[in-house]
Amino acid sequence: MDVAALDAIDVHVHVEQDGHGCFSLDQELMDASATYFRADQDRTPTVEVIAEHYRARNAAAVVFTVDAPSGTGHPALSSEEIADAAAAHADVLIPFGSVDPHGGKASVTRIRRLVGEHGVRGFKFHPSLQAFRPDDIAFYPLYETIAELGVPALFHTGQTGIGAGLPGGRGIKLRYSDPMLLDDVAADFPDLTVVLAHPSVPWQDEAISIATHKANVYIDLSGWSPKYFPPQLVRAANSLLREKVLFGSDFPVITPDRWLADFATLEIKDEVRPLILKDNAVRMLGLA
Repeated sequence: MDVAALDAIDVHVHVEQDGHGCFSLDQELMDASATYFRADQDRTPTVEVIAEHYRARNAAAVVFTVDAPSGTGHPALSSEEIADAAAAHADVLIPFGSVDPHGGKASVTRIRRLVGEHGVRGFKFHPSLQAFRPDDIAFYPLYETIAELGVPALFHTGQTGIGAGLPGGRGIKLRYSDPMLLDDVAADFPDLTVVLAHPSVPWQDEAISIATHKANVYIDLSGWSPKYFPPQLVRAANSLLREKVLFGSDFPVITPDRWLADFATLEIKDEVRPLILKDNAVRMLGLA
């Protein structure tokens, strides 16, 4: 990957369909999230389609699925297959893996295999969808292994569009995605790079505090159009967190085109824009 030639790095892109026609979520959850995000584009692009989409925009993308069979009862897409498919598009795709946190030693072994054999560059967790409390020490072997391997862990935080508007939110519990549950993780694993994904509404101030306090914590800006960002997040991105905030779209529910167009109108200092769009991600991902 020629990092210097890229205009941007999108650190939050979902693979929702594999090469076998299988999907990451059941149809009810897929439809609910599309309605929540008012997404009218293809909701399930393959790895190949994603690669072409970002190549045409001179941008790179971190791609992943969420392995959540214990939380959803729905079979997960294969992180191994996603990583192997991404390798054919290494000029624009950076694969992250995902494991079921409830998998115990098998998930730890799989983390090692994903990095060592499939070239995975980080891991994605969604505590609400995966139905786990991330500060529970039962899950600490996962973080210990990821830290040892020297790759980042990206955690969904705040409200989620998955299950939104359905009775009981389909049983998905938002409290697992309170960013304060990751403060212990960041403190107990100082060598682990932690990314708090999304504006963490309704816990935005907590996320800002954690990222300010912990040198190993970043915030990605995915899942929201920038025109809706909480004002305190914009202030922090312009000042204290200017080197800790990352461009993320949440494609395919929010396209990079939509995100970048709205970001262009946001009151962000000229010298901070390139940090958010690419430079901070280069450092976080170890691409320099």
